[in-house]
Amino acid sequence: MDNCLKELRAQRGWSQAELAERLDVSRQTVNSIETGRYDPSLPLAFRIARLFGLPLEVVFRDQ
Repeated sequence: MDNCLKELRAQRGWSQAELAERLDVSRQTVNSIETGRYDPSLPLAFRIARLFGLPLEVVFRDQ
């Protein structure tokens, strides 16, 4: 699944660690999602979309 998490995070000036803290996950999880090595669970995907105030399908796109 493709995503724009890295761009959204950069727009806010957050480090991976800061985003991870806001989502209550590890920095490694954020890195894995950003690089496409890991697809988040549905609850985590919804938390990410809510945090950025965007619809789920804007943050995550089917390749």
